[in-house]
Amino acid sequence: MTKGKRYVDATRRFGRDQLHTPGEAVDLVKSLAHAGFDETAELAVRLGVDPRRAEQIVRGTVALPAGTGKSVRVVVFASGEDAEQARAAGADEVGADDLVQRVQEGFLDFDIAIAHPSFMGQVGRLGRVLGPRGLMPNPKTGTVTTDVGRAVTEFKGGRVEYRTDRYGNIHVPLGKVSFDRADLLRNFRAVVDELQRAKPAASKGRYVRSVTLSSTMGPGVKVDPNKVRVEDEELAATGS
Repeated sequence: MTKGKRYVDATRRFGRDQLHTPGEAVDLVKSLAHAGFDETAELAVRLGVDPRRAEQIVRGTVALPAGTGKSVRVVVFASGEDAEQARAAGADEVGADDLVQRVQEGFLDFDIAIAHPSFMGQVGRLGRVLGPRGLMPNPKTGTVTTDVGRAVTEFKGGRVEYRTDRYGNIHVPLGKVSFDRADLLRNFRAVVDELQRAKPAASKGRYVRSVTLSSTMGPGVKVDPNKVRVEDEELAATGS
């Protein structure tokens, strides 16, 4: 794919193969963002796992302390008191069989789908629609839960899902480029800590193979895999 002039100019302003600390990478990404909108800072991590083996799939959710800077549309499959709790927590759409029918008919204007366990029988029929889009509720990501109100609050407040793709890569948004440096670093640290916690016992050798930070339209900035831990001293240096 042909890159635009601004992208090419940005790549000339730093060493593409140079490894950076998280703080240096955040500074570069913020300075290289060139689009006419508030770009998203995106983290890509290649893990030393074999996602073809179920026991090595790395999947879950992580709460970003500074949020995502994005408005998240959440739908909830629930009824009765659970449905009321979901509405009170700010869910965009709440329903039972009626919501299942709407999704079957093409309603997909949402980012997160949450289901009470009692509705997974009905929601399971939506697998062919929701699965390929990464929207299928799953207990491992906290989107199948008896506490739907709390789940709505968390995902609205900055909880994001992550999962290895078929190459062992994980992509996670860290927030907007306009965020303060300290906020992006706090989110960076939260993701790295979560990935370390989720390391499969079956993973052998180096776990974190490569780390790249970029903006939506900007070039990737490489982070030293041996220095991905954001230390308190680095956060303190930002004035946080």
